[in-house]
Amino acid sequence: MSHQPDSKTRRYDRQLRLWAASGQSALENAHLLVISGSATSTSILKNLVLPGIGRFTILDHSQVTPEDAGNNFFLEGPASIGKSRAQEAVRLLGELNEGVVGIADTSNVEELLEKNPSYFTSFSIVIVHNLESKLLDKLSTLLWSEDSFPPLVVVRSAGFLAEFFIQFHGHTIIESHSETAPSLRIDKAFPALLEYSMSLDFANMDPTDHTHIPYIPILVRALQDWKTTHDGRPPQTYQEKTAFKKTILDMKVKSDEENFDEAESQAYRCWTETSVPSDISALFQDPHLSNLSLDSPPFFHLLEALRKFTLEPPHTLPLTSTLPDMKANTDRYIHLQKLYKAHAEEDKARFKSYLTVPIDDAMIDSFVKNAHALRILRGKKWGTLDADQTLLANAVASSSKQASIHLSLSALSALKHGVAPTVEALTAEAQALLGSGAELPEEFGEYVGEIARAPTADLPNTAALLGGLVAQEVIKVITKQYVPIESYCTIDLVETWTGII
Repeated sequence: MSHQPDSKTRRYDRQLRLWAASGQSALENAHLLVISGSATSTSILKNLVLPGIGRFTILDHSQVTPEDAGNNFFLEGPASIGKSRAQEAVRLLGELNEGVVGIADTSNVEELLEKNPSYFTSFSIVIVHNLESKLLDKLSTLLWSEDSFPPLVVVRSAGFLAEFFIQFHGHTIIESHSETAPSLRIDKAFPALLEYSMSLDFANMDPTDHTHIPYIPILVRALQDWKTTHDGRPPQTYQEKTAFKKTILDMKVKSDEENFDEAESQAYRCWTETSVPSDISALFQDPHLSNLSLDSPPFFHLLEALRKFTLEPPHTLPLTSTLPDMKANTDRYIHLQKLYKAHAEEDKARFKSYLTVPIDDAMIDSFVKNAHALRILRGKKWGTLDADQTLLANAVASSSKQASIHLSLSALSALKHGVAPTVEALTAEAQALLGSGAELPEEFGEYVGEIARAPTADLPNTAALLGGLVAQEVIKVITKQYVPIESYCTIDLVETWTGII
């Protein structure tokens, strides 16, 4: 009887292909706090409930208004008016996925911040939408006060304009899903690969077998033959590289041998030295490595082990057993794969010998496999940009449209209670943020006009797009896979574009 996947695997099949079981487990163990049951907030939650976030809490003490009933798909129209917005949204979001726990909290945000601030630090991540400026500043300061406190996702929107920002201290990523492939170590062939490549008798080989040799042993052999006549050096000048490619094509016994054409196209691997990538070497300078303790996050113990590993010959990252597709028959490809897998296991065993604390084998496997694409992000506190007029001026100079949206939304947030959000009032606030020594960008007028036109409008189409964008970034943060946006992401649905400041 064939093995059938369980119901969870069938339900989440497509996303498991994106972030695997480890990412799904991280999602299912997360507990999100979403402040506000607005249309945008529920759109974000929809895109987190469907993939199986473990728990979410909506914190909102307000009742459903006619405006809410008209723009929020997770309310039952007029039937929801007058009821708790948090309770109604939780009830209807829960229908999307019975495996997700939703909690409605009708407490007042301001009172909680005043009397029970630890409430906010108990979640995996906190998401706020259009939170009052005074409360947002207080919340962001609270969550920034300790490295261990959860990240804060700030979402602001008005009409067809929006932006979001993720506040975090540090974020480590093992599975960044980089498009950069790990080295095949053709220029520093490990003993088994070198022995196999040198054992191939190209001159007397059956023509059919000759057509199915993978390009890796072809290149290893060609490079070794080249080095014997060039003082042990790989091709260096343009003329030498051209001559080297010609020697590969001259190895053909038939004109249509695609494996040798492929080897010629991959010849750059022979003169590109396999070393530790500069962005990975830079991680070895992280201050965490000089202050390692038993309580340090496992990532930094793994990074220290990697640093020690690279200090030993051949001064490379651990080999990965993952091979790209190539022209070869099944037997030769599998044999080559076995050689890589065997040496990758040797490298992993040597890597593990540098670890000084016990770490889960699955995490070690993932770290070694992705050692070429590790990332450490250093975030900023919410409000850092607006507090620095030089940074704002630089943003205006380099990204005027994005900066115009940001300044317009910041001006709206900065308006004092009771002041009408007219173009004149918003422009004055934006100029105060930017400082008298700098001019607002030319595009500012059209964006501030949209804010003045619809300062409180939570439009369904803007909410829908924000829901997808923000949920995607939240998933990246929770799973620690892929690379989240590190700055302000601005959205213009009048001209339909997004941009980063």
